[in-house]
Amino acid sequence: MVYHMLCLTGTVMVFMSVGLSIPVPDQYSRGVDWLSRYGYLPPPDTHTGKLQTREGIEKGLRQMQRFAGLKETGKLDKDTLALMATPRCSLPDIVGPEDMLKKRRRKRYALSGLHWDKMDITWSIHSFPSTGTHTESPEFVSTILAHALKVWSDVTPLHFHHLPANNKGQGGDIRVSFSQSFHDDGYPFDGIGGTLAHAFFPGKGDIAGDTHFDDDEIWSYGGNSGSTDLFTVAVHEFGHALGLSHSSSDPSIMRPYYQGPVGGIQAYKLAMDDRMAIQTLYGVKEAVPTHHQTPGPPRLPSPEPPSPTRNPDRSLPNRCKGSYDAVANIRGEIFFFKGPYFWRILQSGSLFSLSPALIWKFWNGLPPGTKKIDALYERKYDSRIIFFIGNQYWVFENTRSLPGYPRPLSDWGMRSRDGYEIQIVEAAFVWAHNGKTYLFSGREFWRFDEGRRGKLEGDYPKDATLWGGVPPDPDDIISWKNGDAYFFKGNSYWVLNKGGMDQETGTSKSIAVDWMRCAPSPHTTYPPAKPRDKPSFNTKPS
Repeated sequence: MVYHMLCLTGTVMVFMSVGLSIPVPDQYSRGVDWLSRYGYLPPPDTHTGKLQTREGIEKGLRQMQRFAGLKETGKLDKDTLALMATPRCSLPDIVGPEDMLKKRRRKRYALSGLHWDKMDITWSIHSFPSTGTHTESPEFVSTILAHALKVWSDVTPLHFHHLPANNKGQGGDIRVSFSQSFHDDGYPFDGIGGTLAHAFFPGKGDIAGDTHFDDDEIWSYGGNSGSTDLFTVAVHEFGHALGLSHSSSDPSIMRPYYQGPVGGIQAYKLAMDDRMAIQTLYGVKEAVPTHHQTPGPPRLPSPEPPSPTRNPDRSLPNRCKGSYDAVANIRGEIFFFKGPYFWRILQSGSLFSLSPALIWKFWNGLPPGTKKIDALYERKYDSRIIFFIGNQYWVFENTRSLPGYPRPLSDWGMRSRDGYEIQIVEAAFVWAHNGKTYLFSGREFWRFDEGRRGKLEGDYPKDATLWGGVPPDPDDIISWKNGDAYFFKGNSYWVLNKGGMDQETGTSKSIAVDWMRCAPSPHTTYPPAKPRDKPSFNTKPS
């Protein structure tokens, strides 16, 4: 069974005039990624290399604008960009291969085609929000969620039964959790703003009905300034967990964009569009004599008065300024590390998220609170990932450290030409030209043949100035695209063509503009790398 969740997929970056009205590369890239994420564009065909077309992008924009009730311009105009920046649900607006917008229909709600085959639905809560107003009490959160479910049972024969969660992850049909970033379902959250929550449609699979809220959001009751109203988002997500897709109708709680608090919870009623949709799946609630009615959830207190807007977290690094500690090509995606954070760039070249993620929360096995990565690379013969931090190294299988690590860097047997044991690896990469692994430290480098169990080759170290036209002390290096070698230093990078070692006329380029999708400064130029004397020996690491 294919569930509803779609995340950022590879999309071609568009930097030409394709009906997009604002010439900023970051907006183009984010716009195309957004359309692909929410179902308005198909992902590119990675087998044939088929790219998105001008006509396809314009069609996707028109569909998005029509669904949202915007003027159909087919361009990334101001109103479209503003709506794309609005917090929303992760569920795609267009579900399935059919184009739901080709024909205008009387009923504007959408059904997923899935529903529970029973009227008694069980639910449980497996984690609670870590911050927020009025939501730090588990009992209070349980009450808000119970009211959100009651909205749907008020108009259908559905009955919801709250179960205690257990440590085996069980707990009924709908399992609720508050999670951050990557949380083991393949669909990571992106920090404050952006995607708020997601839910999986009904079904037989283990994840069916699961409802996840982004714990980085400031959840509240009443939606104070700078916070997100939990009840509003919960009603929407439970609609998905019961089988509803997004609606283009207004008003509708199933519109994909966050609409703010709905007012008094006890008095809230579904709009007609939503009521008709859920009754199509489960039928109409029959009148029940007063003395047979089951008691509902307890009443909630009045929402607290608005609080001051929360200022953005300025402790996060600026992706557009400064240098990067390490860069790596892992599974065809590029990871940039700065301090305790990293950014992830898809094969298309688009940023996975503008906000960085914490290193130690994603790479399980690194010390909690890891402050800096010196270098890392993906080992080609077994696809394991090697991290270097100080005089230690770790070996990871996917995102989990293997038992027995960290190990001392001395395992690698690297010594300087002066005979000193190397205490830090400053750059590491596998050169696509020959499949050998290169480690750099102190303007020297070593070569390893990992096809021979990582054996250090003789006649090393060698002087890093053998790599002509690039910095001899790079922050890191990767092989990418057609096997070209990319050298990173500060906020600039250089490219050595496949198999090439000497780029006397090499010109540095901007990491911020080309990789981090930052707007170029009108006064910034990037001069060619300064020539440097070659070492007296002429042996090249071919």
